[in-house]
Amino acid sequence: MHVEHQRMLIDGDLVAAGSGQTYDNVNPATEELIGSAPDASQADVERAVLAARRAFDDSDWPTDAALRRDCLLALQGHLRKDVERIRWAHTAETGMPLSLAYAIGVDGPIENLSYYADRIADVEWERQLPAKVIFQAPSARVIRKEAAGVVAAITPWNYPVQLNLTKIGAALAAGCTVVLKPAPDTPWSGTLLAEAAAEAGLPPGVLNVVTTSDNSVAEVLTTHPAVDHVTFTGSTATGRRIMANAAQTIKRVSLELGGKSAAVVLEDADLASTIPQVAGGICMHAGQGCALQTRLLVPHRLMDQAAEIAAATVSHIPYGDPFDMNTMMGPLINARQLERVLDYIEIGKQEGRLVVGGGRAEQFERGWFVQPTVIAEVPNGARVAQEEIFGPVLVLVGFDDDDDAVRTANESLYGLSGAVFSADQDRAVAVARRLRTGTVGVNGSQWFDPDSPFGGYKQSGLGREWGPEGLEDFLETKTMSVPG
Repeated sequence: MHVEHQRMLIDGDLVAAGSGQTYDNVNPATEELIGSAPDASQADVERAVLAARRAFDDSDWPTDAALRRDCLLALQGHLRKDVERIRWAHTAETGMPLSLAYAIGVDGPIENLSYYADRIADVEWERQLPAKVIFQAPSARVIRKEAAGVVAAITPWNYPVQLNLTKIGAALAAGCTVVLKPAPDTPWSGTLLAEAAAEAGLPPGVLNVVTTSDNSVAEVLTTHPAVDHVTFTGSTATGRRIMANAAQTIKRVSLELGGKSAAVVLEDADLASTIPQVAGGICMHAGQGCALQTRLLVPHRLMDQAAEIAAATVSHIPYGDPFDMNTMMGPLINARQLERVLDYIEIGKQEGRLVVGGGRAEQFERGWFVQPTVIAEVPNGARVAQEEIFGPVLVLVGFDDDDDAVRTANESLYGLSGAVFSADQDRAVAVARRLRTGTVGVNGSQWFDPDSPFGGYKQSGLGREWGPEGLEDFLETKTMSVPG
């Protein structure tokens, strides 16, 4: 596939970095160079921000709902036409198996782009309050919804196409202008989007895309006075820094951060059907998903049985070449992440009982592959039960009864997702209602869909993506009164 000579999008033009510098894009499955991306400087980011500012302040974009809908659908059309190349580049730079790209990596997100194009017509942009005498003044009041302004969208490397499109879809639909900065490890998810946006004819400055290997360059977006709103997906540690930076100018922030989600398996659940759902899930994209249930909570008396089923499940997960359609699990994103996951596994061996896995996948001569790993009998206060590992590592934590299960699940800094399994659905729902988390699936049901709001409680973030709430995050509310 031809993806060389990728360019950024600034003020409607596809451009190289102002310095001419590029940086390497590396395939995590082979450790080989697959190409390069523009390495933007602070000056490039400044140009992008000011272009977005002009497009917001001096054009009809914030107020022309029909134009926004047409542009989003035109962008979707160009992404559809180039989907095979985007899919190939996505697998090459992320290591996500090609089989997953169809549903949740590339094809699904492109189709979901029309969700917010269609929601534009549903927004109540103005509503009238009853006329009323206030402080002896007859007053008619109008409540308006208006675009928040210039949005800096900063995305991670694990699901880059999906997250890029989720963020820009909502922000553009709301009438905002955007500067998108994809993760350094996955720049082509941004540059191919930039190419499609240019071909679709989006007005200059409405969407800008900058790629850089330098985090200090990206940090300009979180402090720039011309940026009104920062939306970020990534680690909680980085989210804290962005929040602190944004506080200097009181920017709005939307943060989708880390998770250590719990799957609660009550004692009446069928272990043979429920445990494989959770254990298999932690292998999806090598466990590099913030909402994956990486804590498996089971009754103490069922710990050994649950651990045996989990180990058997992950032992049969096909992993390796992400371009093989039979592969479910590919590599970790880079050598740094590999070492991080291996370090956590060593910690887990001290905190619990290693059941299966536990090291690097030595059958591969190249690539950052790690064995799917199950660690049982882990205290809930242990590091591997409390800290996000972001790898194919499942920890089993015991509980006594339903109340203890809820307490254990909620005993976490995070609150992003979760699951509950029981033969009694009413019982499962009762437990699910008590979990302090943004999403919960009961008995294998799924919430992952663009009309379902997604986000976290506690240190898993602020705000929501998807659903009407996702668009609402990019709107301001104005109250106007006139004599009436």
